[in-house]
Amino acid sequence: MKAVRFHAYGDSDVLVYEDADRPTAGAGQVVVRVAGTAFSPVDATIRAGFLREVFPLTFPHIPGFDVAGVITEVGAGVGGWEAGDAVVAFLPMNRPGAAAEYAVVPAEALAAAPKSVDLADAAALPSTGLTAWQSLFEHAGLKSGQSLLVNGAGGAVGGYAVQLARQAGATITATAGPRSADRVRAYGADRIIDHTTTPLLEAVAGQRFDAVLNLAPTSPEETAALVEPVADGGAFVSTTTPGPEDAGRGVRTVRVFVRSDAAQLAELVARVDAGDLEIHVAERRPLTDLAAVHDDAAAGRLPGKTVLIP
Repeated sequence: MKAVRFHAYGDSDVLVYEDADRPTAGAGQVVVRVAGTAFSPVDATIRAGFLREVFPLTFPHIPGFDVAGVITEVGAGVGGWEAGDAVVAFLPMNRPGAAAEYAVVPAEALAAAPKSVDLADAAALPSTGLTAWQSLFEHAGLKSGQSLLVNGAGGAVGGYAVQLARQAGATITATAGPRSADRVRAYGADRIIDHTTTPLLEAVAGQRFDAVLNLAPTSPEETAALVEPVADGGAFVSTTTPGPEDAGRGVRTVRVFVRSDAAQLAELVARVDAGDLEIHVAERRPLTDLAAVHDDAAAGRLPGKTVLIP
C-alpha cells in the first residue's frame, strides 16, 4: 500500500510518500480502508519530536490519528463489527496512523460513521469533537443556564464546542476572526469578539463567566490573565497552556488531554446525523500533499480543518 511515513524526527521534509506493508488485524483490532484522515497541529508537534517523551514512536511512523473508512478485516475476539462497516475512530497517537491506504484500528475505539456526510469528511470529527465534549462536560461541568467564554472558537475544536454548548443551554461569548465569525455565529454564539481588532480582556472587562475554554496558543502570562473573567467557583479549561494551579476564588483550572472514547464518539455521530452538529471541513487534499499541509499549517496558511484523502 501507499503511506506517508517519517523515519526520524524533523521538519516537514522527513514526511515521505512511499510503499509500506499493508497491515493485518491482530486480536481486538480491525483493518480499515482509509477514506480520509484529518490534519491536526499535534501531528506536526509529534513529527518534530517535541512530544517524544509523551508519545514515543517506533520508526518508520505513519502519522494521522483521526480516521474514517470502511472495515476490510476483523481480528480475533472482535464482536459487533464486520467487513463493509463504515467507521470513524480516534487512534492512539503513538501507534501507526491513518495517513495511508489502510490502517489498523483498535476495535474499542470504533464508532459507526455518520451517514449524513461524506465518509472522508467524517475524519474531521473524532479527536476534535471529543476534545470539545470532554472539555465542556467532563472538565468544565457545563450546565444549562451557565455562561461560557470560548477563546479560539474559529478552530475545529471551537466550532464543536460552540455547537455543543448551545445545545446544552449555555450563553456563549466567543472569539473569532473575520474568516470564521459568521460560521461561529451560525453555530449559536450569542456574542462574537473579533480578536484581530479588540483585545479579549478589554472586550469582557467587568464580566464573569461560569467557564472559560481556552483553545488558542497563549503565553503563561496571557493564560493567567484569562482566569480573571472566571466567576468564583467556576472553571478555566485549556487545551494549550495550563492555567495557574492555585487560581484562588475557588476557580478550578484544568489542562485537557483528550482520550479516545467510543461511546462519546457515537453520541457525536448521532448528533451529526440528527442535524444538530455540523462537521466543518475547510479543505480536502490528496494524501500526497501532507508535507505541504504541515508547511501551510506552520505558516498560518491553512483555511481551517483539512482532510487528507488517499
